[in-house]
Amino acid sequence: MLRYIYASQLDAYPELADSMFRDRTTQFRDRLGWDVTVDANGFERDDYDAKNPLYVIWQGRDGRHGGSMRFLPTTGATMVNDHFSHLLQGKPVISPTIWECTRFCLAPGADSCVAAALMLGGGEVMRGFGVAQFVGVFDARMVRIYRMIGASPQVLGSSGAGRDKISVGLWSYNPAERAQVLARAGLSSDVSEHWYARAFGEKPQKRMPLAA
Repeated sequence: MLRYIYASQLDAYPELADSMFRDRTTQFRDRLGWDVTVDANGFERDDYDAKNPLYVIWQGRDGRHGGSMRFLPTTGATMVNDHFSHLLQGKPVISPTIWECTRFCLAPGADSCVAAALMLGGGEVMRGFGVAQFVGVFDARMVRIYRMIGASPQVLGSSGAGRDKISVGLWSYNPAERAQVLARAGLSSDVSEHWYARAFGEKPQKRMPLAA
């Protein structure tokens, strides 16, 4: 199932939170070799986890993390503006209608539908919060995953080549793509909207953009 949880709410889901941060260590430090910070508990966290981001998390039947993404408004501090502005020719992305998506993580052995479910959850956040677009940094391995899901971004800038290529992408909400992502995730629209409403008290219907 999909859960929508702010960082300030993670204490209510200790097993889910702990397994998410440990799976981030496994993916980003151990498998991809990124230079990330891992604490004494084996949790991969950074400064942006301290800014009360919204997490979209796939929770397995065992209560543990299956995959997750992290969202912050671009009107505040973001990774793309703080660390990857060179990919945007120094022009920051700042808008109340654009949020940043980072730390796309899949648990070891996660089912192929989990990635699609996470992208679906991102779309529900767009619908519910009046977010027009997501911006995020991604590496070459993600291109195939996005294409497979049916949610490829508009590339704003890149550097490097081959497996070392990194890019900044922009995702927009598209109802036709939502139908494709639903099918890829093996979920119905009603179930997805129920999971969103459980978190926020209403179905994800398009709202005016938030002034974050």
